[in-house]
Amino acid sequence: MPEPSAPLPPVTVSEHDGVRYLHLGSPWVQGAMRIRRPQVVELEYIRRMLAAVLWLPSASLGRGRAVQLGLGAGALTRFTAQTLGMPTTAVELNPQVIEVNRRWFHLPEDERLDVVQMDAGLWLREHCPPGSVRLLFVDLYDEEAAAPVLDSASFYADCHRALADGGVMSVNVFGYRSVLDESLRRVAAAFGPDGVATVRATREGNTTVVAARGVPVPESDVLRDRAAALQQRCAALELKAPTWPRLVNRYAEAVRP
Repeated sequence: MPEPSAPLPPVTVSEHDGVRYLHLGSPWVQGAMRIRRPQVVELEYIRRMLAAVLWLPSASLGRGRAVQLGLGAGALTRFTAQTLGMPTTAVELNPQVIEVNRRWFHLPEDERLDVVQMDAGLWLREHCPPGSVRLLFVDLYDEEAAAPVLDSASFYADCHRALADGGVMSVNVFGYRSVLDESLRRVAAAFGPDGVATVRATREGNTTVVAARGVPVPESDVLRDRAAALQQRCAALELKAPTWPRLVNRYAEAVRP
């Protein structure tokens, strides 16, 4: 018989100084939302995950499907479904997280949004059509937040398979440097080193890994132009997009002999 699955952690909500926080049975912050301005992207690591949109031409933002693996407090979901107007699928294992998002974190009631309660790896492997995703966000942590819950070579191969040509994946990696190095090696094995980059870690230790299917990391001037266009388009969201290009480090350069 299969081993019984571990019980899911309780979901709790706290508030401080006008910001609402999501927790999974521990003090670790799993997401946040400014109460009076829910579209503002509150957490720095979420803003840096959004740097992946700079891999896409500015004129085509909003085209294609977005997928979030791990709902958190819904910041990425609100951004893709409402700000960019993309058809969006959010996959979350814990039904409490989904319910708390609906009650406390302005989860959009929008025909463009599909929320799926399922294991993210299973959904990606068995329910996501190949080549159907243009923008994929991966933010999968349990209550201990020690390392990504899904971080295997086969998982990143499934991510690569799900992306359309030119599509891009953004992964939050939190933990020791050894965790990041192993994650990078697995992502590069699935995507090829020329399509992989990191966005410099936040003060809290969250590093974003960005990987694109079939396209290299854009040149610095392209990233700057796209960042300026995004900042103008989303001025009210406090993205700080013009800072992102100088935080990008190409993986291929880091491993070159």
